[in-house]
Amino acid sequence: MGKNVSGRSFTNEDRQIYREKVQRCLDALATMLTESRFSFPRQQMGLEIELNLVDEAMRPAMANSVVLEKINDPAFTQELGQHNLEINVPPRPLAGDEAVGLERELRTALESANAKAQDAGAQIVMIGVLPTLTQAHFDAQWLSHNPRYSLLNEQIFAARGEEMVLSMEGSAMPGRPTERLRTSTDSILPEAACTSVQLHLQVDPEDFAAHWNAAQCLAGVQVALAANSPFLLGKALWHETRIPLFQQATDTRPEELKNQGVRPRVWFGERWITSIFDLFEENARYFPALLPETDGEDPLAALSAGRAPKLSELRLHNGTIWRWNRPVYDLVDGVPHLRVENRVLPAGPTVIDTLANAAFFYGAQRALCEQDRPLWTQMSFQAAEENLYSGARHGLGAQLYWPGIGWVPPDELVLRRLLPMAHEGLRACGVSDRTRERYLGVIEQRCLARRTGAAWQRETVSLLEERGADRRGALLGMLNRYLELMRAGEPVHTWPIG
Repeated sequence: MGKNVSGRSFTNEDRQIYREKVQRCLDALATMLTESRFSFPRQQMGLEIELNLVDEAMRPAMANSVVLEKINDPAFTQELGQHNLEINVPPRPLAGDEAVGLERELRTALESANAKAQDAGAQIVMIGVLPTLTQAHFDAQWLSHNPRYSLLNEQIFAARGEEMVLSMEGSAMPGRPTERLRTSTDSILPEAACTSVQLHLQVDPEDFAAHWNAAQCLAGVQVALAANSPFLLGKALWHETRIPLFQQATDTRPEELKNQGVRPRVWFGERWITSIFDLFEENARYFPALLPETDGEDPLAALSAGRAPKLSELRLHNGTIWRWNRPVYDLVDGVPHLRVENRVLPAGPTVIDTLANAAFFYGAQRALCEQDRPLWTQMSFQAAEENLYSGARHGLGAQLYWPGIGWVPPDELVLRRLLPMAHEGLRACGVSDRTRERYLGVIEQRCLARRTGAAWQRETVSLLEERGADRRGALLGMLNRYLELMRAGEPVHTWPIG
């Protein structure tokens, strides 16, 4: 959720000073880009996984502070809801067998953390939306104990001026009518239901635009291929319900502003870019500050003194605009770099599925960046956005638009076009043959089996209901089985139904 802030309220003067500081940060960033003041020794990947805690009855366990104390590992941090954790993986090279080593490390870290969570009566679950959440879990009392979260909650509702409305129409389960959800909430805790994997890739500033544009092209395919969030508040909704839920749970716009075309803070964007500067400049131009807290650094003075500026206000503002592919400016030991943060993927179902999703993204992204005629010159930006929503709603049953092919199901697109490109891209990144074949093999078999985490959840719930369970019982039974298979660690396309 980004950096911590103080718990104080903000004045009109605070907002004006903040706006001016954001502009000075933009001026400093423009100078740094012009003068090539960034580090890029090699391409590095990073990973964040958001997690859920459940109790023995599969209900959300509001125990993250106790669990974190028992885990006692700085890699694990708080998230928005008290039933959430996050694990942050240190950056590492993309090349060689690094992903295989990362898989081992993640398995070990999660197994150890889960053992300690059990001491607090909880278990860790990697899943896009926890299906046993109820309306009661969206009460503001369940925000994590961090001033940032309560302040963010307060500021979003102050900007909106009314309750948050959650309204979705699902993708029907086979032989069933379409299910609909319409409810309201007076906190941003529905956002805590959206647990994701965030993939980071450090890039050369000159290559940032191509990598971001490529990531936008891939978003719809990614989410269709990895969907793992089919249930919310007892309803079968989108295959990746995280996508509309996250957008609605952080929406600062009442209906009148939506009707005027005011942009949402969870945003796909509206155009292909030519520089990372385009994205930060849009942030400043379109979105008022939610957390207008300033620090004492003058970024232009820091540049003049030969130091890399922190750009604190620009980064804080960026952290309250939830693009599906977010630009990141960061410093390591005082040295600045740029990253693309890919945010469309749900958590889970297993560690190997997570690494397979990452390998597919990094490989396909690299291949798209190296094409002589970039894909984004052949595809409208609106088509890429429509692909995201179609893939999220229908999973592998979606129809996606792809230049040179037309309308095509995601699995066919991956098998015919994108999987060979992902192999090629990973080779270009220096990834070893065994690593490339291990993870892209999982993607191939998932497409052939047509089984994502969302498909498995929906099929399992349908089967349990056919056997006489009501929806609540079917969700509990499904999640219990999900946990067993998640811990066994085999990829989701191998998971049995029943």
